[in-house]
Amino acid sequence: MKKAPIVCISNTTWHGAYTKSTVQLMSLLAREREVLFVEYPFTVKDVLMTWLGRQQAPVKRMLGIKPRVQKIETAYGTTVHHLVVPPVLPVDFIPVDAVFEILFRRNARQYRRTVRRAMRQLGFDDAIVVTAYNPFYGLPMIGKLDEQLNVYYCYDGIGTRRHGQRIFARDRRFSEAVDAIIASSDFIRQEKLPRNPATYTVKNGVDYATFQPFARQEVRDYGNRPKVGYLGSMDHRFDIDTVEYAIKMLPDFEFEFVGSLRNEAVRDRLEPYPNATFRPPVRPDEVPALMADCEVGIIPYLVNDINRSIYPLKINEYLAVGVPVVMTVFADLPEFDGYAAQTDSPEAFSTALREAIATDSPEQIQARTAFAQKNSWQAKAMEFDQLLTELCQEKAATTTT
Repeated sequence: MKKAPIVCISNTTWHGAYTKSTVQLMSLLAREREVLFVEYPFTVKDVLMTWLGRQQAPVKRMLGIKPRVQKIETAYGTTVHHLVVPPVLPVDFIPVDAVFEILFRRNARQYRRTVRRAMRQLGFDDAIVVTAYNPFYGLPMIGKLDEQLNVYYCYDGIGTRRHGQRIFARDRRFSEAVDAIIASSDFIRQEKLPRNPATYTVKNGVDYATFQPFARQEVRDYGNRPKVGYLGSMDHRFDIDTVEYAIKMLPDFEFEFVGSLRNEAVRDRLEPYPNATFRPPVRPDEVPALMADCEVGIIPYLVNDINRSIYPLKINEYLAVGVPVVMTVFADLPEFDGYAAQTDSPEAFSTALREAIATDSPEQIQARTAFAQKNSWQAKAMEFDQLLTELCQEKAATTTT
């Protein structure tokens, strides 16, 4: 029996310099289902900034000069229908709720019309709508796309940095209204369960086939300067104090930071140290070699409420190339006991870095890569797909009864 197509209401762009769980899952779900990925809704401000040369947005597709729906080939050899909606009005900054609601409803109507038109064009009937961390646009779509199932894919904690306090009420209403929630961490699942009993967990994975060729077999001879690597965004989640302490206490270690610098305080505090180096973001296909070039990988996130929901993508990536991992205890991740050192203080973080390098062995390297293989995106997509199938069957049985 042909599987139902998926319409993904995304909160991200498809392309970019970092791995996105939504993109990974949709790429692999496209092996057995047709997928329509609805791109992040750009605003008229994004159009203007692109014309001024300050950013890059698909303006011609947004304005309908080029087809809004295009087929793109994924990194896994599948194809996905990619939709760019017309530019919406920037409304998050509006302080008056009544004005915000009027303008946002206008945005939602335009968004909905565009998605429905694309679905008719593609012949998407009885689709499954997967709203990926986008409750603002997900909520007004419920029941409006003739869907057979509506699922909230929640892969991060809810914060106020973009939408302000409005996000909490919108997330609560959406969580209660959808047929089911699929969370990327146990913490998010426990948080959502009171709002929707049909809440499940599919944790993040790793593109194991891409990382495995770079996996080390033996402990590397690093000479007198072992390298500690961090690859990823450096933003409000980054624990500057803990990392600065380690840099000061371990002057014989090289610390290399690669990625998007979204919090300038990270570089301002750390770059003056002679054993700290910063590099700009790299393409996803460059990440495995850079990770394999480190003696240890770090995930130094702040311990706070918003970070408790994180299941970090990079942990399985480090393990896939055999590199030991040291991180702060920002989240409850018991499945990584024995594979990653989880520390609760700057002193413990620095000590764990020395121990990770001093005690590494071929046996530990092999154990890390084997563990990462079990967490491949292929395995996660199969889990996600099976869950969608079961949810559709359960809803159909309930409706029939």
